[in-house]
Amino acid sequence: MSNSVTTLVKNGLWSNNAALVQILGLCPLLAVSGTVVNALGLGLATTVVLVGSNIAVSLIRNYVADAIRLPAFVMIIASFTTCAELLMQAYTYELYQVLGIFIPLIVTNCTILGRADAFARKNSLVPSIIDGLAMSFGFLVVLVILGAMREIIGQGTLFTNMHLIFGESARGWQINLFNDYPNFLFAVLPPGAFVGLGFLIAAKNAIDAYHEKRLAKQQTDEPKVSKRVRVTGSIS
Repeated sequence: MSNSVTTLVKNGLWSNNAALVQILGLCPLLAVSGTVVNALGLGLATTVVLVGSNIAVSLIRNYVADAIRLPAFVMIIASFTTCAELLMQAYTYELYQVLGIFIPLIVTNCTILGRADAFARKNSLVPSIIDGLAMSFGFLVVLVILGAMREIIGQGTLFTNMHLIFGESARGWQINLFNDYPNFLFAVLPPGAFVGLGFLIAAKNAIDAYHEKRLAKQQTDEPKVSKRVRVTGSIS
């Protein structure tokens, strides 16, 4: 079980990351990640929907015919998206207004439907929960990193408006990195998000290539051990 858990976590966070490898969910990823708080809010809502839908799909996987499984999965995802939307309206209404249409659009996020159809419907409850957590957390990390990059470059600040999630005590969390910083509009707009995501994908590919080259070098440098061959029988 430990090896399978390690594999699921590694796939979700790195090897099969939804944003950097599968390149899924780009619409909210690029549109909402203008600041850390926006990225974190959408990432948490996506986590609720992804984990909840994986649980539900895993529980009913043996009772849904293949002919109607996709409509059934979409209905499940829509139900959890509605729950997340209502929770945000109740507890983080200002952030809900900022994110706008992108909260209900979680229903169309290909990452969620893809994990439900490719993994949850084929696996039991516990692996499905782990897969949902790993995949959603990997997506959340990319969202937050991209949001931090765009906020720093675009506004010269970090952790602006964190009180929208964590309450009034978080109003003082904002960090002003530069004095009299002229806003860089390109980083705030969607084209800046494309460029930022491209840099993140390039960085991941470079790290993977470095590790592959290092592993190949280690295998090449390993000393060759000669094996003694045992000969049986007599030689005349």
